[in-house]
Amino acid sequence: MKNGLLVLIAAVLFLSCGNQKQVELYFLDEYVLSDSIRFKNTLIGGLSGLDYANNQYYFVVDDARNPRVLSGDITISNYEIKSIGFKNIIFLNDTATNFYSENALDLESVFFDEQTNEINLVSEGAIRKNKLPSVFKIDENGAFLESFPLPKNLSDLKVIKHNAAFEGSSKSIDHKGFWTAFEAPLKDDGAEPTFTKTSSPIRITYFDKKSKKATKQYAYQLEHITKPSKGDINLNGVTAILEYKKNHFFVIERTYQEGYGSYGNIIRIFEAAIDEKTTNILEIDALKTTKFRPLKKRLIFNFEDVKENLTSGIIDNIEGLTLGPKLPNGNQSLVLVADDNFQSFGKQLNQFILLELQINK
Repeated sequence: MKNGLLVLIAAVLFLSCGNQKQVELYFLDEYVLSDSIRFKNTLIGGLSGLDYANNQYYFVVDDARNPRVLSGDITISNYEIKSIGFKNIIFLNDTATNFYSENALDLESVFFDEQTNEINLVSEGAIRKNKLPSVFKIDENGAFLESFPLPKNLSDLKVIKHNAAFEGSSKSIDHKGFWTAFEAPLKDDGAEPTFTKTSSPIRITYFDKKSKKATKQYAYQLEHITKPSKGDINLNGVTAILEYKKNHFFVIERTYQEGYGSYGNIIRIFEAAIDEKTTNILEIDALKTTKFRPLKKRLIFNFEDVKENLTSGIIDNIEGLTLGPKLPNGNQSLVLVADDNFQSFGKQLNQFILLELQINK
């Protein structure tokens, strides 16, 4: 923790009723793992997803040539991250099926199912190579178990944008299913975010574990880009989601803009909620031509407000989000991780962030 400083970013959820709960997030600490660290002959980097289960953390490595999952420890003490240590590496090497060889494994998110001891993964696929995104699970040795069929509106290569498919996933609070999120809108759903407000909905989909099918889907509207353009790349999308109570989510939006060097990211956390008026869009193919009601959302944390507490004032490419262990005061910790892209786009950080979640009555 930076000189014991607690930075409070608070937001009242959507309703003004006095007995409604409020969500507060406190910035506690940052930890940067040195680059070029190797573990069991592999480079530590590309950490695109994060989950905490069975008192350890699971990381997915975004390496299409060698897709893998890491497990390890994040030691948290006195409201600080003290150390990061890796225990095991799980390679996706399976000779019993052709799933791995037939699909493009651009892994973006991971969660461990404590009821079945299975690992669930989502992949963006490779749209330019005619490879659909996928949702599947493996055992603790990396062997393929099964995939989940995608709904019709997520199965059409013609409407999915390259490098803009599945990016986030989350266990459901009731453990009966899980959620997945696209990074950007489908071509038939809306425009990519620009510098003016547009309709830019991404799809958040619920998969039922018993039926092994998608049973619900909702639209989440992306924010427009707020920082002036300096280059040709200016984008905003969802990189992680987390259901922290029933039908309530933390959603990370990452704006990336070329021309700012290591300062090209704007990372914001929104609270988003499904209520009785939110439209189930599972059977809707094109949101551009359909009326719908998206998730309610509200900004609750903006890393622009805590840059003085970060290494060189940089918030990097945050792509992983999980509930961690309880803190000494009884509040829930929230742990985030950045994908450094293996430094392929210039200097980036293996950055870990510790937040405190407080829900007040």
